[in-house]
Amino acid sequence: MATKIKLDPVTRLEGHLKIEVEVDSNNKVINAHSTGNMFRGFEKILVGRDPRDAIHITQRICGLCPVSHSIAAVKAVEDAFGYKPSFNAMLMRNLILGGNYISDHILQFYHLTLLDYAKGPQQSPWTPGYDVDYRLSDSENTALINNYIKALEIRRKAHEMTAIFSGKIPHVMSIAPGGVTQKLTSSNINQFKTYLNEIKSFIDNEYIDDLNLLADKYSDYYNIGKGCGNLLTYGVFDIDTNGNTLFKSGIYKDGSYSSIDISKIKEYAKYSWYTNDSGNRHPSSGKTEPSYGKSGAYSWLKSPRYNGEVFEVGPLARMFMNGEYTRGISVMDRHMARGLESKKIASEMLNWLNSLSTSASTYTQLPLPSSGTGVGLTEAPRGALGHWLNFNNQSISNYQVLTPTCWNVSPRDDFNQMGALEQALIGVTIQDPTQPIELLRIVHSFDPCTGCSIHVMDSEKNIKSKFVVSTPNPNGAI
Repeated sequence: MATKIKLDPVTRLEGHLKIEVEVDSNNKVINAHSTGNMFRGFEKILVGRDPRDAIHITQRICGLCPVSHSIAAVKAVEDAFGYKPSFNAMLMRNLILGGNYISDHILQFYHLTLLDYAKGPQQSPWTPGYDVDYRLSDSENTALINNYIKALEIRRKAHEMTAIFSGKIPHVMSIAPGGVTQKLTSSNINQFKTYLNEIKSFIDNEYIDDLNLLADKYSDYYNIGKGCGNLLTYGVFDIDTNGNTLFKSGIYKDGSYSSIDISKIKEYAKYSWYTNDSGNRHPSSGKTEPSYGKSGAYSWLKSPRYNGEVFEVGPLARMFMNGEYTRGISVMDRHMARGLESKKIASEMLNWLNSLSTSASTYTQLPLPSSGTGVGLTEAPRGALGHWLNFNNQSISNYQVLTPTCWNVSPRDDFNQMGALEQALIGVTIQDPTQPIELLRIVHSFDPCTGCSIHVMDSEKNIKSKFVVSTPNPNGAI
C-alpha cells in the first residue's frame, strides 16, 4: 500500500506551496501533487485602471522579481502604443533587470537552497531541520556557511546598485512607457560600476567555486529530478532595437531546438480552483474567475501548456537555448545553469555600462491612446513571464499574467498531464520518509515563487487575526 508524504508549507521559497507524494514499499515516489494555496486577484484589480498603472501594480505581485513584472508590463503597454524605446533606454532597463537577476540568483543558491546540503548554525532560525545526507567536511561546511552570511551583504549591495537607475528596490519607479525616467550621469554610472565590480568578484571567485563543490559532493543529483524534459524561453535582455536578445527565445523538445509561437500557449483549469470557462484559453482572452472547492481541483495555479505539452522554464532553459549549458536536465543542472548565468550577466552588465551615453535621451513622454492591445514577454530570474493587455476608453478591460512558476509548478491539465515539478518528483527514492530531503532538493532547484503565481484574498472576509500598526497622532503621542 502506498504511503503519503506531505510537505505543507514548503519552506525557503516565496509563497505557500504544498507538496504531497505517494511512495511505494521501496520509498520510491509513484504519485505527486503540487498545490498553490492562495488566490491571486491582480488581474481583477487591474480592470478599469489606466493601462500605465499596470507597470506599478503588477510589481506588487512579488517582492523578489518586481523588475521583471515592470518590464513585462511596460513592454505590453509600449506594444499597444506602437512604440520602441531607444537603445540607451534599453541598456538602462537591462542594468536594472540584471541587478535584480544577480540578487535573486544569489538568494536562491545561498539562502533558499544551500541549507538542503550544508548544516547551518545549530540555533534559531536554522533549527529544527532535517539531519540526513550531509556530505561536506567540517571545513567545507564552514566555508559555505561563511559565504551564506557574506551573500546577505552582497545581495544588499546588488539592491543598492539596482536602485541607482531604478529609484528604489523592490518595486522600481523609473521604468515607464517611453523609456527610463532616471537621469543618466557619469557619476551614477561610476557608482553603479563600483558596486558591480565587487558583486562580480563574489560571483566569479566564491559563488562559482561553492557551486562546483556542491556539484562534486552531490554528483548523483545530476540524475535526479529531470521532469518533463521540455524547455521554453521567451528570451530576455534587449541588445539592439531590432528585437535581438542576449538570451534567445525558443523551445527545446526531444533533443531539438525550434522557434516559439506564442499563439500555441493555452492555460487549462480542470484541476485548478477556477471556473471551467477560465480554462482552455490563450492568455490574450484569459479569464480569472475563482471557483474554490471545485470538484477534483487542488491548486490556485492554472496549467499553462505549449501546443498541449508540458514545458519547464528558467535559467536552464535560457542557457540551453543559447547553447551555453547543455549537460542535462536535473536538480544539479538547474543550479549550475543558474550560477553560470549569473556570471554571464555580470560580465554583460559591465559592457552595457560602458555603452551608455550621457548625451543621449533615455525617455520620451508618450500620449495615451483611447484603445489598444499589447503583449509583454520577458524572463524573470525563474523563467518565462508574459503579460497580456487590452484597454478601451483609456482603461484596462482585460489583463492576464502568466508567471514562470505556473509553467513549472502547475497541477495536472485537461489531458491529465502532471506539471513539470510533479513529473520531476516521480521516481525519486527517499532515504528516510520522516525527513524527505530529496523532495526539498528537487522543489528548490526549480526556485518556485508561488507568491507570484497566486496571491492573497479572502473573498468572504473571514479574517482570523488582525495586526494594527500604530502611527503618531497630531500631538506626537503613539
